[in-house]
Amino acid sequence: MTQDEMKKAVAEAALQYVVPGEIIGVGTGSTANFFIDALASIKGQIKGAVASSEATAERLRGHGIEVMDLNSVNSMSIYVDGADESNNQLHLIKGGGGALTREKIVAAVADKFICIADESKLVGVMGEFPLPVEVIPMAQSYVAREIIKQIGGQPILREGFTTDNGNIILDIKNLQITEPAKTEQILNNIVGVVTNGLFALRPADTLLLGTPNGVRTVNPA
Repeated sequence: MTQDEMKKAVAEAALQYVVPGEIIGVGTGSTANFFIDALASIKGQIKGAVASSEATAERLRGHGIEVMDLNSVNSMSIYVDGADESNNQLHLIKGGGGALTREKIVAAVADKFICIADESKLVGVMGEFPLPVEVIPMAQSYVAREIIKQIGGQPILREGFTTDNGNIILDIKNLQITEPAKTEQILNNIVGVVTNGLFALRPADTLLLGTPNGVRTVNPA
């Protein structure tokens, strides 16, 4: 199976977690796009969806799926999204597409977070994938200095990119993240940081992993 075929397989497998008559949260990125395409086949079974980015909202509407404002939603059964990395505890790095803040907000509201990814995303120690941090633009230099001082690594500005919230992204390279929850808290406490791409304080509940032999369900170790 190609990587895209594995992504498509996990996206279709995630449909079994969709609760009929409920509102669901939908993430951003290539794997989430496969899920949106699969969701279109059962769109009559759900009330609507909350999107984690403008791109996701556009794709959902293109399939005739109603996009709902999160402020009008009191509860959400599941959130389905991909990941750039996951460890065995289902702590994640997300934000390669720059939608980490809205992804984190929607995931916080959902009862269950179903992560869908191909097997290359499951790692022993996270950090090979650069950790995204969304930052208020005027704080860029200060935040970069504090990142180096407090956790190390090499924060690099994502050139030519602005988030849906009007902010910048610093991608931290050369990290080995052995304590994801602690690192997430440290970064969030730096003034000027909106949020960071570690999903450890609110990890995934289930990881559906695409492999050449089919979809493997991974629960937290």
